[in-house]
Amino acid sequence: MDRLTLYIGNKNYSSWSFRPWIAMVAAGVPFDEVVVPFDFAAGNPRFKEFSPTGQVPVLHHGNTRIWQSLAIIEYVAELFPEVGIWPKEREKRAVARSISMEMLAGFRALRNACPMNIRRPKAKIALADGVMADVARIETIWRDLRAHSGGPFLFGAFSAADAMFAPVVNRFDTYDLVTSGETLSYMAAVKSHPAWVAWEEAARAEPWIVAEDEL
Repeated sequence: MDRLTLYIGNKNYSSWSFRPWIAMVAAGVPFDEVVVPFDFAAGNPRFKEFSPTGQVPVLHHGNTRIWQSLAIIEYVAELFPEVGIWPKEREKRAVARSISMEMLAGFRALRNACPMNIRRPKAKIALADGVMADVARIETIWRDLRAHSGGPFLFGAFSAADAMFAPVVNRFDTYDLVTSGETLSYMAAVKSHPAWVAWEEAARAEPWIVAEDEL
């Protein structure tokens, strides 16, 4: 099999890159990583050298190019069905994909107001309309799924659904958005996962600064 190569942006800021990266690392999927930083406000012109959209992340597998976080995760799950990137049970897979799509397409108020920033000191900010409604919906998803699965993650073991919400864990923490013990318990489980720890260590060591994400 051809080697997988995942092209990603800055680990400190790139929430879209974080999702497939943590899914693949947590599942033990081997791949090569290429970090191309956001050198310009609109991204980086170099992205067009390897990405059909001029954005990251992008997965290269031989002559195949896959872009968008969830599409990458789905592709890798098909390549490595034995590693359990999605829950095994059909019904749970369906729910996991539903909440992953909800994350992909929704929660714009939260994402716009609170960009992912691993290095940012924890502090509250003035919040735009809709942010706390997004927070409440996400907390409900996490609480209901963990109550059903028993935790520590959304479907018991770490899965693609947890990977899709990993950047939200940083947002909730960085901007001090939540106080619920149940929510904080889930966040602690995610943040203690070895894949999260590895990403965070690399993000904190990066030299690059993206001014618009430094609220």
